[in-house]
Amino acid sequence: MAFRYYTATTLDGFLADDHDSLDWLLSQPQEEGGPMNYDDFFRHVGVAVMGATTYQWILDHEVSDGKPWPYEIPTFVFTHRPLTPVSDTITVVVGDPANLRDRLTDTAGGRDIWIVGGGDLAAQFAEAGMLDDVVVSIAPVTLGSGRPLFPRRYDFELREFARNGAFLCARYSPVGPRSAPAQV
Repeated sequence: MAFRYYTATTLDGFLADDHDSLDWLLSQPQEEGGPMNYDDFFRHVGVAVMGATTYQWILDHEVSDGKPWPYEIPTFVFTHRPLTPVSDTITVVVGDPANLRDRLTDTAGGRDIWIVGGGDLAAQFAEAGMLDDVVVSIAPVTLGSGRPLFPRRYDFELREFARNGAFLCARYSPVGPRSAPAQV
């Protein structure tokens, strides 16, 4: 069991543009069974966690037109605002990830916990010592601004890399917070 942040980013480090669009991601070629692909990753996942913005994006783009919630696994949505779950597999939670560690790991039943997004939530998991692995597919696109991949000063160690279609895929282990530069 591990806490894994599996995501995609632009070359300049954004998950989505300023309007939460992922058109940059959906237009990139990728091999279905290629290195670090989603299906191989998802086979080991027992729980998904996400923030309210990611949840709303899924509702707007994946659940629209009567389609069901895309995950059959338990999903925890971290938020500070009222949200209505659209599936009985969704649990809305408030608070620090560390306070929910036991609940998440018990629910995952020995399988991995996928930190779907966003970047701030992944950083909260890292700060709580609950991030074991970061797998990121880097697209050959820049946005200039948007939702950052990881909005904290943090060091990571590269463990593996490969090419999958247009993406550079990389697996990192978190090392720890990076101290602020000295003021001159």
